[in-house]
Amino acid sequence: MSNFFNKLSNFFGIKKKSVKVIMIGLNNSGKSTIVSLLKNDSEKSPEIIPTIGLNVEHFKYQNVFFTAFDMSGQGRYRYLWERYYRNCDGIIFVVDSSDRLRLAVAKEELYLLLQHPDVAGRKLPILFLANKMDVREALSSVKIATAFGLDRIKDKPWHIFSTNALTGEGLQEGVEWLTEQLCQTVA
Repeated sequence: MSNFFNKLSNFFGIKKKSVKVIMIGLNNSGKSTIVSLLKNDSEKSPEIIPTIGLNVEHFKYQNVFFTAFDMSGQGRYRYLWERYYRNCDGIIFVVDSSDRLRLAVAKEELYLLLQHPDVAGRKLPILFLANKMDVREALSSVKIATAFGLDRIKDKPWHIFSTNALTGEGLQEGVEWLTEQLCQTVA
């Protein structure tokens, strides 16, 4: 009988999907704060602690269940990122828009990611979050996109959104875009 309901759900397009995304970016970019905001109120942590290694978090948006691998952005832990590339369905790349000194490092990490064999040949959607827009020195998402040369990414769907992880501004639009992309690519 459950097979009948699965077929009926598929026919009407209401099947629930499960996806795995990696959330990467340099340390202190706001990854853990962002993923905390995406969780149900009952699951949110009152205190955000910087990630050491990685945290596995879960949240739901529309009919999609996300498993998010919140990866530490500290230099000594970045080698762990590539262990999760092969099995991910999408990437959330968080940039601290106010940290001008480390933009070159973030760009370098992005291009290492794009060239990795487990990423290079796949059409993984990449959601860029230009975070910390509430800080006066923050660069706009357009300036971040230009600095990173995002227009050169031709083989993957990507979009950049301005966000503020403290208020949640811009997050819903970003996750909505990513969800649409994932629903097109994940069976």
